Amino acid sequence: MQIKLLIDAGAMKPGPALSQKLGPTGINVNQVITKVNDATRKFEGMKVPVEVDINTSTKNIEVFVSSPPASGLLKREAGVEKGSGIPSKTKVGNLSIEQIISVAKSKYPNLLARNMKNAVREIVGTCVSLGILIENKLPSEIQAEISAGKYDREILSERTETSAEKKSALEKFFADLKAAQEKQRLQEEAAKAAAEAAALAAAGTSPAATGAAPGTPAAAGTAPAATAAPAAAAAPAKAPAKKEEKPAKKK
Repeated sequence: MQIKLLIDAGAMKPGPALSQKLGPTGINVNQVITKVNDATRKFEGMKVPVEVDINTSTKNIEVFVSSPPASGLLKREAGVEKGSGIPSKTKVGNLSIEQIISVAKSKYPNLLARNMKNAVREIVGTCVSLGILIENKLPSEIQAEISAGKYDREILSERTETSAEKKSALEKFFADLKAAQEKQRLQEEAAKAAAEAAALAAAGTSPAATGAAPGTPAAAGTAPAATAAPAAAAAPAKAPAKKEEKPAKKK
């Protein structure tokens, strides 16, 4: 019996759907949950696809965990919940080549890459759409350096640990970049607000441009037509015409 699930790694909980599927097998639900959570704990904080194989005769349980998407693994490495909305302009993280290799190792069985070097190149490509830097550089620069053999030693040895010194330097670089990005954002917002105010002033719709107090008509003669008395109402109503009185007939 096979059960396919999409769960929060390391935090699966009992539910009616699972209970209904396991009911006929006589398998204890908590036993399955414990196995699934143990198998997915390394992906904690992410959603992962899981397949549970149950031998109804022997009651043996096997759990197969599929690796999360590369984008999810990269965001976890960068410590962010989502990628950049404008990746060409705003960056959300700065990873080491060792972190990229770590993600490539996790995804390697699911990639079409023939070797680890090509797998690393695929993961670097995913960083482009997320707005993630690598080694303080754009992913396109790292791709060129990989092709030139700069990281062959790290890739061939599948190095996944980043030294504390290097990690600190990467974090400092990104902190400075993040501050510069925020400063630029505020400047752009201020410029946009000023442009909008200038457009309103040019159109003569702002109180300052018309010299009128806020909430009053900008100039005389601009009161709504509804405030003027209609011509028909201003003219006196005509009195109804009197009928001529006929003299009474003598008897």
